Amino acid sequence: MQFPINQFEQFIDETILKRGLTYFKKGYVYDVEELSGGMYEAIVEGSDNYSVELKIVNGTVVEHVCSCPYDNGPVCKHVVAVLFYLQQELLEMKTKIIPLDKPPTRLTNKSSKKKIATDQISEILQKISFVELQNFIKNKANDDKTFKREFLNTFAQQNSKESKLFYSKQVKSILQKASTRQKYIPWNKTRQVGKQVFDLVNIARKHITNANLTSGFYIIIAVMEEMTKALDYADDSNGDIGAPITYSFELLQEIASENNSEEIRKSVFDYCISSFKNEVFSGWDWHLGVLQIATDIISSDEEAQSILACLNVTKVSQYEKEIADGIKLKVIRKTKGEQEAQKFIEEHISNSDIRREAIQKAMQSQLFDKAIKIANDGIKQDKKSKPGLVNEWYNWLLKIAQAQNDVENIIKYARYLFIEDFRHEQNYFEILKSNVQSECWHDFLEELIKSLRDNGRWTNLDQIAKIYIHEKWWSRLLELLREFHSLQHIESFEKHLANEFSSDLVLLYEEEIVKYMKDNVGRNHYVFVCKYLRRMIKLGGRETVNKITADFRVKYSSRKALMEELDMV
Repeated sequence: MQFPINQFEQFIDETILKRGLTYFKKGYVYDVEELSGGMYEAIVEGSDNYSVELKIVNGTVVEHVCSCPYDNGPVCKHVVAVLFYLQQELLEMKTKIIPLDKPPTRLTNKSSKKKIATDQISEILQKISFVELQNFIKNKANDDKTFKREFLNTFAQQNSKESKLFYSKQVKSILQKASTRQKYIPWNKTRQVGKQVFDLVNIARKHITNANLTSGFYIIIAVMEEMTKALDYADDSNGDIGAPITYSFELLQEIASENNSEEIRKSVFDYCISSFKNEVFSGWDWHLGVLQIATDIISSDEEAQSILACLNVTKVSQYEKEIADGIKLKVIRKTKGEQEAQKFIEEHISNSDIRREAIQKAMQSQLFDKAIKIANDGIKQDKKSKPGLVNEWYNWLLKIAQAQNDVENIIKYARYLFIEDFRHEQNYFEILKSNVQSECWHDFLEELIKSLRDNGRWTNLDQIAKIYIHEKWWSRLLELLREFHSLQHIESFEKHLANEFSSDLVLLYEEEIVKYMKDNVGRNHYVFVCKYLRRMIKLGGRETVNKITADFRVKYSSRKALMEELDMV
């Protein structure tokens, strides 16, 4: 989650805010250091000492990580405490530091105007001798395996023993340390694995930036291979194992796209072909992905034939077949020219990627009738088996109508796509308003609302609400909310209705909260309910909230967690 640092309170749950503020006021935040590039590190005292890392770019917090085990939301109280610390001057907060029973040994009275860490390091490096620096690095490498590994990786191009195997061993070591006796990595260990492997991939990123492409290449293929194997014995529900693979694959694409030496180009091409043949990434998107990379760097007919040979002997699913056909088309276009490519397109037009390209090319050539036919054929073909694609073909028909300034069809297709709530790059409501004559607009909307209601789909209620909001028909929006309300719906429409209908919203919240508590038990649910009680208070419903909480204290008196959460409302 990203948010402006000077408005962070608006994006974080109130309970977490209160707890983080308490930590800040008690002086639990210490050792705050500003690193380069807007990075900050801090230690926060809690049941343990937790490390917090923040990255701030142009006043926006773009990254925030804490070493604590909290997983009930995007931001923990330790991160909040550091945010308050960083914002203490902006918020004009005069904090009273309450001494801890056991003050952290690392607590210091550093000036808030101190030099950032990189400046301090630069100053020291200018003063010490080369021999002192050498001795420090040698001693540090002997004592700290992590430092030794990072040093060797960073300057790998100077190491005569560098190879893919060199980095594969490192990734294996990271995975083995996180594995249980059953050789399984549970979800609570994958975060640390992902962080350590990401550190390695970031070193590859630096090598590529510095044109040390061989070192970068070895690292990313080692990470891709070992982490892909790990997907079979790790709980990757958080995506910490898959993310470094995706990042590495993107870097491999980047290496391939550069105007590299023939040696590097050939190494990447040969690796892509061999890893495909050996099914290193079989079952994952990277399996065909490596052939896509190889296709981009073809330099001879022989290489083209090796790619086609791979595709022709491989059994693939229907989904993979469409990707494979796209690769074949690219190979044909690069080696045999546009005429042969057009023949292939006509023979494989049922492939959605190829159909998409065919429509695009027809439009670029202003062959609108041809583009319309291809799109309509797609609607007929996919109506039963791939209904999700049908809306895309209608969207292309809308684009064609726009290119021809065909107002009748613009309205027709924009209306259809608005009703379908097709989430694409265009705002269909605005398109309708721009093309329907102003004197007909009200009647058009009433007919549109009727169609949405008659359709009977739950999602259509949101579309009706969009109309009311756009036209500022607040009374009708309130009536819709009374008819179909949930806590989330009330919250989403609150900002539009609060000025005129705050008391109505309080009553709707009350009805839903009482209903919700009958069906749900557990602290997470109580936190959820209390969030809405606070919203009711902001709407002026303090008396109603007092009544609800009093009722809950009697009715659910045995629920200790609920009582604790109600105390914080």
